[in-house]
Amino acid sequence: MEALFIGQTYIDVTLLADEIPTGDDKAVARDYAVSFGGNAVTAAFACAKLGVAPDLLTSLAGDWLGRMFTDMAARYGVFIHPRPVKRSSLSFVIPNNGKRAILRARDDNYLHPYPTLNLDGCRLLHLDGHQSDAAIAYARACREKGIITSLDGGGLRSNTHELLEFVDVAVVAERLCEQMELTPNEMLTYLHARGCSVGAVTLGERGIVWIEKSGEKREMAALKVPRARVVDTNGAGDIFHGAYCYSYLSQPDAPWEEHFRFARAASAHSIQHLGNEASLPSLADITAIRAALEA
Repeated sequence: MEALFIGQTYIDVTLLADEIPTGDDKAVARDYAVSFGGNAVTAAFACAKLGVAPDLLTSLAGDWLGRMFTDMAARYGVFIHPRPVKRSSLSFVIPNNGKRAILRARDDNYLHPYPTLNLDGCRLLHLDGHQSDAAIAYARACREKGIITSLDGGGLRSNTHELLEFVDVAVVAERLCEQMELTPNEMLTYLHARGCSVGAVTLGERGIVWIEKSGEKREMAALKVPRARVVDTNGAGDIFHGAYCYSYLSQPDAPWEEHFRFARAASAHSIQHLGNEASLPSLADITAIRAALEA
C-alpha cells in the first residue's frame, strides 16, 4: 500500500441539458455520462490515472451499481477495502454555465465497523471527512507513524475541528469558510493554529490561497480556460486533491507550490470534459495544459 484514501462512493449520472423539466414536462439531454463519484473516491481515481494507484476504504453495496463500481476500480488498479452498505449512493449532476446542480441519494448506514488495515509501506492518507470514525482512527494512526495526512475540507462535518489536529495538509473549499463564518484569510489562520503544516482554501476560478508552516500566506491564480471550453466543473476539486497527492508521492521533496501548480493544471483539464472519468487527466494532458496556459 503506497497510499490510503477514505471516503464515500457515489455513482454519478451527469446530464448536459438546456433545461430541467418540472411538473409533467419532458426534455431530452444533449449528452450524459455515468461514472464513479464521491470526493476522496474521485481523488483516488485521479491519483491512479496519473500513476500511483492507492488503496480505497469506501462504502460498497452488493447491488448492480456496486458491481459496476468494483469493475471501474479494477480497471484503474484501485484496491477496494469495502465497508458494506445496503444500497449504492447516487448523484444526479447537471452542469450549468460553469456551475452545477447536484441531487444526491446517499446510504451511509454502514453495516460493519471499519476494517483494520496494515499501514506498512503507506506514504500518504487522504480523507474527505466521510466515515468519521475511520477518518479519525486512521489519521491518528498515520500521525503516530509519521505518514502525511491530507484532508479535503469540502464542507463542515461534526468531526472537522477534531480531525484537523491530525492533518498535515488541509485543503478546504470556500464553502467551509462560509459555513464557519470566516474569510479565506481567517481560515488560513485557523488551519495554521490547528497545526496543519499546509493549509489552503480553493476559490474556484479565482485560484487558491495557502499558508505553510512558516506562517507566510501565498496565493496562486487559476489557469484561464476559455469559457467556451468549460463543460463540467463537477469533480474538478476532487481531481485537484488527487493530483497534488500524486505529485507529493512522486516528488516528496518538491515545494508545495509545485504540487499545487501541478494540481491546478489537472483541474483545468478536468473542467473541459463531461463526467468524472472523462475528466481524469494523464501526465501528458497536464504537461500540455501547463505548456498552453501557464504564463
